[in-house]
Amino acid sequence: MSDGIVIIPTYNEIENIESIVRAVFSLPKSFHVLIVDDNSPDKTADKVIELQKEFGNQLFLEVRKKKAGLGTAYVHGFKWALHNNYQYVFEMDADFSHNPNDLEKLYEACQKGSDLAIGSRYVTGVNVVNWPLSRVLLSYFASVYVRLITGMKIMDATAGFICYRREVLEKINLDAIKFIGYAFQIEMKYRAFAKNFKIVEVPVIFTDRTKGQSKMSGAIIKEAIFGVISLRFRKFLNQL
Repeated sequence: MSDGIVIIPTYNEIENIESIVRAVFSLPKSFHVLIVDDNSPDKTADKVIELQKEFGNQLFLEVRKKKAGLGTAYVHGFKWALHNNYQYVFEMDADFSHNPNDLEKLYEACQKGSDLAIGSRYVTGVNVVNWPLSRVLLSYFASVYVRLITGMKIMDATAGFICYRREVLEKINLDAIKFIGYAFQIEMKYRAFAKNFKIVEVPVIFTDRTKGQSKMSGAIIKEAIFGVISLRFRKFLNQL
């Protein structure tokens, strides 16, 4: 039994899924993996089922009926992880933009006393590879905007490469999470911040995907812009 579970949401990640699973299981530290698949038309889930024959006691699969957003996929995974008694719960993308080798750094940060460890692109400068300048600027200044509105001293507020101690997820009302994209990542950090959990940023290098398609959209950006204001207002009303 591993004490850490890596949650990987998927939608049409057939080109990446086997490689990312094998990369996690090749690490010196033992992690389990939970794939939360939104009924991918490209049969990502079928590939996971095939891999379970090899990694059955380490690899788990939850298939949802339809594409329902990143945030709801992670909430589904968080509840599964808590129910199955994992102590450290990770968020990671399937496309290798998050380097699996950095899982151990996030794990170590939480073991040493942090409640939430963020794989941060911006805590030591701008550590992003293969993104167009427009995307880098959008991401970087989104975090500046979040800091101004919320008061959090987090350099990479939209980061999606994270380790949570289970106590954080137990204290956050997961059923009250409202957002699904960038804003989901901000909301989780802000709820942890509002409850005075210790948050640390661990520097990582983010590399844009080389296979498959990005899930970024204008609706996700809009949600983040207005969602941050909503979060700050709800904290003012003591509703977080």
